[in-house]
Amino acid sequence: MDEERVENGVSREEGEGKKEGKGEERSLEEIFESQEVPSWRDQLTIRAFVVSFVLSIMFSFIVMKLNLTTGIIPSLNVSAGLLGFFFVKTWTKMLQKSGILKQPFTRQENTVIQTCVVASSGIAFSGGFGSYLFGMSERIAKQSEDNSDGFKNPSLGWIIGFLFIVSFLGLFSVLPLRKIMVIDFKLTYPSGTATAHLINSFHTPQGAKLAKKQVKALGKFFSFSFFWGFFQWFFTAGDDCGFVNFPTFGIRAYENKFYFDFSATYVGVGMICPYIINISVLLGGILSWGLMWPLIEQRKGYWYPAGLPTSNMHGLQGYKVFIAIAMILGDGLYNFFKVFSRTLTGLFHQVRGNQALPIANQPRTPDASKKLSYDDQRRTEFFLKDQIPIWFSVAGYVTIAVISTVLLPHLFRDLKWYYILVIYIFAPTLAFCNAYGCGLTDWSLASTYGKLAIFTIGAWAGSHGGVLAGLAACGVMMNIVSTASDLMQDFKTGYLTLASPWSMFISQVIGTSMGCIISPCVFWLFYKAFDDFGIPDSQYPAPFAIVYRNMAILGVQGFSALPKNCLSLCYGFFAAAILINFIKDMMGKKYGDYIPLPMAMAIPFYIGPYFAIDMCVGSLILFVWEKVNKAKADAFSPAVASGLICGDGIWTLPSSILALAGVKPPICMKFLSRATNAKVDTSLGS
Repeated sequence: MDEERVENGVSREEGEGKKEGKGEERSLEEIFESQEVPSWRDQLTIRAFVVSFVLSIMFSFIVMKLNLTTGIIPSLNVSAGLLGFFFVKTWTKMLQKSGILKQPFTRQENTVIQTCVVASSGIAFSGGFGSYLFGMSERIAKQSEDNSDGFKNPSLGWIIGFLFIVSFLGLFSVLPLRKIMVIDFKLTYPSGTATAHLINSFHTPQGAKLAKKQVKALGKFFSFSFFWGFFQWFFTAGDDCGFVNFPTFGIRAYENKFYFDFSATYVGVGMICPYIINISVLLGGILSWGLMWPLIEQRKGYWYPAGLPTSNMHGLQGYKVFIAIAMILGDGLYNFFKVFSRTLTGLFHQVRGNQALPIANQPRTPDASKKLSYDDQRRTEFFLKDQIPIWFSVAGYVTIAVISTVLLPHLFRDLKWYYILVIYIFAPTLAFCNAYGCGLTDWSLASTYGKLAIFTIGAWAGSHGGVLAGLAACGVMMNIVSTASDLMQDFKTGYLTLASPWSMFISQVIGTSMGCIISPCVFWLFYKAFDDFGIPDSQYPAPFAIVYRNMAILGVQGFSALPKNCLSLCYGFFAAAILINFIKDMMGKKYGDYIPLPMAMAIPFYIGPYFAIDMCVGSLILFVWEKVNKAKADAFSPAVASGLICGDGIWTLPSSILALAGVKPPICMKFLSRATNAKVDTSLGS
């Protein structure tokens, strides 16, 4: 699970059947035994990449919207696998009826689609459009009151070039370790395993019927969500207009960001995210906007000057941003050392005696003397069949490293070539740690490694260009470790679906290439369509951009950037984040699951708790559904949630085009307090 990207695996049955004429249960691979496994070249079909391209555009809009609003991004692997299955299955059925079907749709091809789509849409997150990359802009620099010349405004050309330079290095850094990670260490990779079970189940007769019903449910709620977004657009002709500004709990609560904004996206996100995530976000909103900010605001004139604008970083805004940073860093640092210690402990046990990985619920590695199951034998055989030579990985890494070391200083004059060289020396080790830790815990610490790069490179560069150098270094590091863990997750999925390592690697490369073009274009559409883009309280505030910018300022300037008494509060919340995580781990899974997550609590500190209310509504819907019919809820809730997210996310495309074309909504629906309304009536009467 990424720090700002919340992911959860969806468990699926592997679809066991019965042998004909016998009472024995057939294993999963025995069910598929009669189906020929295509070669890696046949797994990479044109139709797979056509479908992947269409879905990549859809998912890039969804991830970009989430990235630019709150930064909470759930796992969309289930939606990618489900929609990929539906599109290609429909395609092949039409061809089959016409008698021109040349190649049947296999689970390996389904895996290729899912890998390509997730790799492509993942660039919308790791590309930093809502964090480090947009944090370089002059607009965010002004909000942070950074008086240095350290800014670089977005431009489609340099963003695409930057992503192509830095997004492929992580793929080569862990490529030689695929056998060690997947077969020798038998790492779980929960999200990759869950995705594989999902794809395997789709291609059994029973699973195909369920998938058809799931897609129907997804399509129904996709349509509802899309047209609900279209309907809301008619009422947003001015500032603070429309259903998104509905004062659900009264005007006073609305002023403190407590309201339900009728967002189908975040209702869907709430249905996908675990209950504790949603509760944690709501608790963080109550703690900050319900208690702390009103109390600190009463100290206006004592803790900070009374006449400062609301966006000034030396006023209340500074407390919001830096306390959130303290919690994020405390949570990230704790989880970094926790995962890193588990990585070292796991490696020690593996090397010493090939013992089981020392974490809870980790399946034990079978002794070498014990015979592997039929499924394991067949999967290992196909996984090792198509070898990727080590020289290919080393040559690819060195070539890309040399090219990027030469080119990146031309893109960012403050990012010196020796900064990049140091990053690339340590990057393979950090990529391995992230990929290994992700296999143990399903946590990707890409954001944490990026923040470490911000502080180290920013402090090294100093006051002359350190802010921009730190943010650019964050992008380099974050892309390397993120793509490394994503690739290893895909190798685990491919291992369980008999997809070739070559097809997994090539689909990851093609998907990443798509993302390096699609994601900047989607970002550019948002950037050009909305004049208030990146401004607090706007439709797309990009909250993490200012957070990352201020992290870089903190790394360069030190604590002098903080308002009065803010440092003491930061120390307290930094320590509290570590303590809460420690208590959560000490209490074990049974009780620890009820302890809130500091990272999730920190998200509303800056932007407000309104989206947390939407997410809790999603949780409530799922909770009631599970009480009424748990089997149906388990089967269809991911599809319903995905439909809500996808429909509302896709509506941003036509709404952006309308904004670019200068088409304005016809109505402004606005809510005023009684006192304000009386003033308006008086002025009209006079």
